[in-house]
Amino acid sequence: MSQAPNTNRPDHSGSIEKGLEKLIFNSRWILAIFYVFLVLSLVILAIKFLQEFVHFGASFWNASEAEFVTSVLGLVDKTLLANLLILIIFSGYENFVSVIGAAKDSADRPSWMGEVDFAGLKLKLIGSIVALSGINLLAAFLEITTTNKEDLGWMIGIHLVFVITGVLFALSERVMVHHKD
Repeated sequence: MSQAPNTNRPDHSGSIEKGLEKLIFNSRWILAIFYVFLVLSLVILAIKFLQEFVHFGASFWNASEAEFVTSVLGLVDKTLLANLLILIIFSGYENFVSVIGAAKDSADRPSWMGEVDFAGLKLKLIGSIVALSGINLLAAFLEITTTNKEDLGWMIGIHLVFVITGVLFALSERVMVHHKD
């Protein structure tokens, strides 16, 4: 003898599922904390840049050519790092949290904003890391007389790992794009 289903009880499984999905969807806002602190890191980097520039400005008259170029490379290094932070903040926020509405109608909105997907972000990130590593390696070569040869060997090895990783990332993305077509 089969029992008829009890139609007097409401089915809460649908509302529980919707509530859970809403919680999971809204959890992306936790990432906003990370982006706010990356913005604060950008401020600290700007202060460090100014500190290094003041030191550079005060000492460049007496600096050797290698020290001068190394100081300029240090400024370029911090500029690339700041660009990398902005790229991560903007694209990460837009890819994982929400569209940056304040920039939608701005004439100053960067052309790449909103168009860098996660794969593109990874490639830009590894490209920036290779560039930063290359700058540090060049600075070490310019100070070759004071650079420990073993440290220089490690720097070259690490830089090559970054370059190879970048090439492998680019190749894997290319294969994935052609595989989708």
